[in-house]
Amino acid sequence: MITSKESLAADSPDHAPHETFVLNLGPQHPAAHGVLRVLMTMDGEWIQRAEPIIGYIHRMHEKMGENRTYAKFLPNTSRIDYLSAMHYTHAFVGAVERAAKIEVPIRAEYIRVITSELNRISSHMVWWGALLLDLGGFTPILYAFDDREKILDLLEGLCGARLTYCYYRFGGLCNDADDAFLNGTRDFVKHMQPRLKMYRDLVTDNIILRKRLTDIGEISAELCRKYGATGPVIRGAGVAYDVRRAEPYSIYPRFDFKIPTYPECDSMARYLVRMDEMEQSLRIIEQALDGITAGPVMAPKVPRVLKLPPGDTCYAVEAARGRFMVRIVSDGKDTPYRVKLRTPSFSNLSLYEEASKGMILPDALAMMGSLDLVIPDIDR
Repeated sequence: MITSKESLAADSPDHAPHETFVLNLGPQHPAAHGVLRVLMTMDGEWIQRAEPIIGYIHRMHEKMGENRTYAKFLPNTSRIDYLSAMHYTHAFVGAVERAAKIEVPIRAEYIRVITSELNRISSHMVWWGALLLDLGGFTPILYAFDDREKILDLLEGLCGARLTYCYYRFGGLCNDADDAFLNGTRDFVKHMQPRLKMYRDLVTDNIILRKRLTDIGEISAELCRKYGATGPVIRGAGVAYDVRRAEPYSIYPRFDFKIPTYPECDSMARYLVRMDEMEQSLRIIEQALDGITAGPVMAPKVPRVLKLPPGDTCYAVEAARGRFMVRIVSDGKDTPYRVKLRTPSFSNLSLYEEASKGMILPDALAMMGSLDLVIPDIDR
């Protein structure tokens, strides 16, 4: 069986160079939630070079952050990675709270953890269904969106939004979580735990999926470090890097959970990391529901218009795709002097050109699916 372009050339009697052609993968329509174009130089079905071309949907979020007050920029954060909106809002309010030395009430921290982990599961559900649809399986996406709807219903009842949330506030939350949300979340955890076992039987242990992802799309830990790839991509290379443990924030140190890692470095390893992460998120949510106590959800006397003291502040969170960091440089005014957004999808895409070299096109597409890219997160 031919496994690489080099093997193909070696089997050729005269080792003659093959004729190449250029293939445009994309660009997709903006309504497809992000426009990605990959310019591929092909030798038959073998990839010689895959150059990602970005910028089609760039919206200048960082520049917008520099000409708006902190509160007015807050809704922008959920538009960067719309599938991981809670985490992105968490990073921005965390950076402002760190600079302004605002102490968040403990009940608000518990609710932030619960909503963030629900958002992580809903994001992974979209990735799971979309990846399998790309690989030719239609049924799993129906299950995925069925379970995701339950999360969206819970979050909609809490904050009124189903996708681009703006629930967090500087110093806490816009409103408290009622018993309907907390009890509904408990019911969802009980529902989701057996579903994940069913997903293993239905999909994960399916021989067709295993053949499509196992030993396909190797991304080593060294390659991840070279390009700054984080999240399930580096954990699928055996590195247990998770911001919730490496740079603890909020009240995550209170919870007992594992950081799933797989040393195989292939697309299947990245798949398994995300499936295990959903189990760990359910575990965190259960502990948070058991530990939450009554109390306020907003810090007292938070100014309506914040003016941060001059200085440089960073705050990082573990979003669904990896490390998201907000850096705010303040000169003492009510608008930031500089806002820098470090997004995981940009770094994870950056390694694609090197990692896909010498692969055949179907395997390269499977590897791209295992990266879980959100294009507005790249073209921010």
